[in-house]
Amino acid sequence: MKIADIKPEVYEMAKRAELRLGGRFREIDTVSEQNTRKIMQAFQNHRVSDACFAGTTGYGYDDLGRETLDKIYAEVFGTEAALVRIQFVNGTHALTAAMFALAKPGQKILAVTGTPYDTLRTAIGISGDSFGSLKFYGVEYGQVELADDGGPDYKAIAEAVKDEKVAGVMIQRSRGYEDRKALSVREIGKIVETVKAVNPKIHVMVDNCYGEFTDTLEPGDVGADLVAGSLIKNPGGGIAPTGAYVAGKAELVERAAMRLTTPGIGGECGSSLGNNRLLFQGFFMAPHVVAQALKTACFCAAMMEELGIESSPSALEPRSDIIQMVKLGSPENMKRFCLGIQAGAPVDSYVTPEPWAMPGYDCDVIMAAGSFIQGSSIELSADGPMREPYIAYMQGGLTYESGKLGIMMAVSAMLDG
Repeated sequence: MKIADIKPEVYEMAKRAELRLGGRFREIDTVSEQNTRKIMQAFQNHRVSDACFAGTTGYGYDDLGRETLDKIYAEVFGTEAALVRIQFVNGTHALTAAMFALAKPGQKILAVTGTPYDTLRTAIGISGDSFGSLKFYGVEYGQVELADDGGPDYKAIAEAVKDEKVAGVMIQRSRGYEDRKALSVREIGKIVETVKAVNPKIHVMVDNCYGEFTDTLEPGDVGADLVAGSLIKNPGGGIAPTGAYVAGKAELVERAAMRLTTPGIGGECGSSLGNNRLLFQGFFMAPHVVAQALKTACFCAAMMEELGIESSPSALEPRSDIIQMVKLGSPENMKRFCLGIQAGAPVDSYVTPEPWAMPGYDCDVIMAAGSFIQGSSIELSADGPMREPYIAYMQGGLTYESGKLGIMMAVSAMLDG
């Protein structure tokens, strides 16, 4: 399947969809402009220069670029400190280091937005029996389900944090592979207030993956003690080749650094290997690229509405992450949707996605991803577990124009079926 195979009726659907989205697109552009201003100010405040782009090798001592980028992330995300490292292999790695910073053996971490994302379950010890999990080291786990409306259950959270063992609370901002809504920064702030009102000593951590720069505020601005995310999602701007970040209170960030490297070394070591320029440039581009991804998601929702297919959020609904959930209802529809997304990618467009046993998941997963950086979720992709009700989770789009074509390819593929 190629771009030339997009059906004429799909072009007509696209015109109708875009007519509806004009006002929403202007709102997204306004957020992007404000976040770009915030990043520009941080770059100027910390005197970014060409010297910051020189990489280090070996131990990586005195890496000017690495240390400057940490300060920029902390300022932009409203925190005391940050740890931005290519040594984090993915977002799950950074989130695990952050969770180990929250609690000691015998204490408890409480997830207050239902069951965490699949790959975190083995790290916590909810599923599997992995050596080195939080459970392995004696850290207990508790969970508060979301309310019936899909938002936080503040009353249940207030009751659960009365447990004297609770040392840390974990919030998942995005929907992950669940049929739920993403949380707004304001909802995250209300959770923080609820927890601190009961016990101000409890640290609140936010899994910020997929959510950065979708709003003009970040979780650190509303009191979160620790925030973590992946650089091959929003904050890498489609340019960072790997890595993740942890930002928050200086003491907690240092604890996470001890988990990333080793106690006594923390964030002092870790060579950047010539990647500093890419990390700076990616962060600079991030608000604009996130805006492109949000527009792609809105367009996807509008096209699904044209087809009568349920998706969430709706085309005109405010968004707190870049993920578009599409309920496809059958394995055949799931495969065709992913085939179209893959065919609309700039890389590996000729490949047919097939479900496979992906590490960290309890069922086969299908993934369409023709990206310049392997696994990059800020680039157009669609994936989901092959289980009822067969929901595809589409995210990303480096440019709206390419994202739009990818969605049109997916619609054409589904019409063929």
